[in-house]
Amino acid sequence: MRVPLSWLREYVDLPATETGRDVQAKLVSAGLEVETVERLGTGLTGPLVVGRVLTVEELTEFKKPIRFCTVDVGTANGTGEPQEIICGARNFAEGDKVVVALPGAVLPGDFRIGERKTYGRMSRGMICSSDELGMGDDGTKGIIVLPPEHEVGTDAAALLELYDEVLDIAVTPDRGYCLSMRGVAREAAIAYGLPLRDPALLDVPAPNSYGHPVQVTDPVGCSRFTARTVVGLDPEARSPIWLQRRLQKAGMRPVSLAVDVTNYVMLELGQPLHAYDRARLDGPIGVRRAEPGEKITTLDGTVRALDPADLVITDSRGPIGIAGVMGGADTEIADAVTDPETGQVRGTTEVVIEAAHFDAISVARTARRHKLSSEASRRFERGVDPQAAAAAAQRTVDLLVLLAGGTAEAGVTEIVAPGAPRTVAMHADHPDRVAGVSYGRETVVRRLQEIGCDVYGQDELVVTVPSWRPDLAAPNDLAEEVIRLEGYENLPSTLPRPPAGRGLTERQRTHRRVGRALAGAGYVEALNYPFVGEQVLDQLDLPADDPARRVVRLVNPLSDEEPALRTTLLPGLLAALRRNDGRGSHDLALFETGLVFHPAAEPGVAVRLPVDRRPTDAELAGVDAVLPEQPRHAAVVLAGAREQAGWWGKGRPADWADAVEAARTVAREAGAELIVRQGRYGPWHPGRCAELAVVVDGAERIVGHAGELHPRVVKAFGVPARTCAMELDLDLVERASAGPVAAPRISTFPVATQDVALVVDQAVPAAEVERVLREGAGELLESIRLFDTFTGEQIGEGRKSLAYALRFRAADRTLTVEEATAARDAAVALATERTGAVLRGA
Repeated sequence: MRVPLSWLREYVDLPATETGRDVQAKLVSAGLEVETVERLGTGLTGPLVVGRVLTVEELTEFKKPIRFCTVDVGTANGTGEPQEIICGARNFAEGDKVVVALPGAVLPGDFRIGERKTYGRMSRGMICSSDELGMGDDGTKGIIVLPPEHEVGTDAAALLELYDEVLDIAVTPDRGYCLSMRGVAREAAIAYGLPLRDPALLDVPAPNSYGHPVQVTDPVGCSRFTARTVVGLDPEARSPIWLQRRLQKAGMRPVSLAVDVTNYVMLELGQPLHAYDRARLDGPIGVRRAEPGEKITTLDGTVRALDPADLVITDSRGPIGIAGVMGGADTEIADAVTDPETGQVRGTTEVVIEAAHFDAISVARTARRHKLSSEASRRFERGVDPQAAAAAAQRTVDLLVLLAGGTAEAGVTEIVAPGAPRTVAMHADHPDRVAGVSYGRETVVRRLQEIGCDVYGQDELVVTVPSWRPDLAAPNDLAEEVIRLEGYENLPSTLPRPPAGRGLTERQRTHRRVGRALAGAGYVEALNYPFVGEQVLDQLDLPADDPARRVVRLVNPLSDEEPALRTTLLPGLLAALRRNDGRGSHDLALFETGLVFHPAAEPGVAVRLPVDRRPTDAELAGVDAVLPEQPRHAAVVLAGAREQAGWWGKGRPADWADAVEAARTVAREAGAELIVRQGRYGPWHPGRCAELAVVVDGAERIVGHAGELHPRVVKAFGVPARTCAMELDLDLVERASAGPVAAPRISTFPVATQDVALVVDQAVPAAEVERVLREGAGELLESIRLFDTFTGEQIGEGRKSLAYALRFRAADRTLTVEEATAARDAAVALATERTGAVLRGA
């Protein structure tokens, strides 16, 4: 909401010395978010005067239209002679009053006006447009043409109100009343302790039976509807300069007098209005829900298919407006048009003014359904004062009579649904207990009365909430009003005293250890939004029956393109990889640990938990039962070089083995033994995919996959070729842990190393051979490492050689050669029995 300070002063007698910055500080202290204070006219200096165009000579010898004008500026130029000016605009004619910047003037942007020769003539000044003066859009896209009544030589800067300050307020959803000058003026009056001149305090005639007929069939959606009629409007009447300037300062573009008046009153009182051309109305105005198949052409020229939940305004032909959002094109105010034969000006001469109160939720849903946010819908969504409808209609009628020469018909239509004022019961010391400050009953009552509440009672207060504050519905809302008006800055600052605890849980410690380990291995953490579109599951090449395709859909997503919660971390990481690669970072290693979401086995609806007491265990369990499963996953993606080249030697590109090693790193930090074997799963290359498993409660569980991504997936996500990835279920890995990792005992005795090369079938995984060797070697084995693989004619077709280094060590003695050899032979024997391995060279 843009609030011109000059306009605000009409309702509150602010001290003359107060600047926009001073008012900003006061309003911020009262809880309003005043983002900026714009100083209009900065850098603008005169002389800037009203002139009358005497002659216009068209210069045709140039590539673009140029006009040589003489303009009467009175005595403002010191001579009284006509001013010669070159101008390229064509929206003015001889006799028009225009704004002239004389030599010596400086326009916004440090544009200095002087005498100069151009297009073969001397130009002594400039005829100005609204953009050149920093006024904003006036809809003409050309020179400012003033009404003829303004005298030549008048100071145009004062006439056009070019010097002002505008407060830009970010109105939060609970402060809808501040989307009006009336609401902001009320806050300013309270902040300064000054009286408010309420613009809604008008004499309004009582409703009668001979106003324009209105039928409201949905009183829930429309609780109040006021209709007034004005006839005899002058089609040629234009909005006066003061009205246009106030609209421009508030960020709106002047359109026509009738439309400008309704917009002006909306800004002034916060009540959206709509003006119908009565000649285009057919029968009574109705308010109802749309019927299936109905359509409407709105004022923006778009044909919209209506939903049965939409509240619409109708006449005998059907919908003529979407209630609270936008009117229809069929009944809009007609522009003034001159008949070329008779010279008669035709346009709208009779209007019906609508001032209604519509249900906030209904308007919000309709606006979002049609993706049609308007000034009216913004206000209705945040709450409009229903009591202001009659005053807003009267204010509109008064302005149309004053400015367009119209006559107000005596008929007044007002339909009001039965209702009662809202009351809230509250202990007088409730704000004290909320804030931890002793305000006292008198202060509480005074502050509540300042915002418009009626307060009764002593210790137990009964507060009648004003009609313009629909956000005040509970004692805490009233306490917040008292606290903010007394000043948030006056609240004492006390550090909380947390109770003694046991620190992080084991799950939290594991999560942090994993993050630190991956960061230490050269990965950079990338945190991504948990929202995805279901098309990414197709891009991941997942099978149709894959559990990851069952997603939790959001009722009100942030984006229609991402309406679901993720079941895998890979889409977010791959998108981050693509963005960074596109910005020139080609050697990338990213990781993320976060939650994924799977629908509950039995879908259900959570019960609404009470707020006046602690929920019972059964109620909490009922909520937990319908929540989606949320396991924590860990994932990495790699592309480019894993080791950089330099003087020390050649570099190395990231490959599938790095992704597998990342999984081993995660498992080590979780204290689990990871089983790695060849696998095959959607996103990964079938020949370069490792299946990751752990043993949980005596049963083997697959926890994830690692390796190189499939070329189709690489292409679908637009990431570099040979991109590798790993993802595993961190919660399952943690469950496979044997408990806290015990620090190894360091032996002071030397190690005995034995190498062994085994020949096995190509189908036998190296990990399986390693596992059997480890089991057969017994407790003397300290570590085992695969250091070489070989295939070739020497060992036979379909066979491979795996060379392992076995390290043996005893804690209490130096091993003999015989002991180390015996342990090695036992390991080889078991490998022969289990995997068919043959000792190479035997």
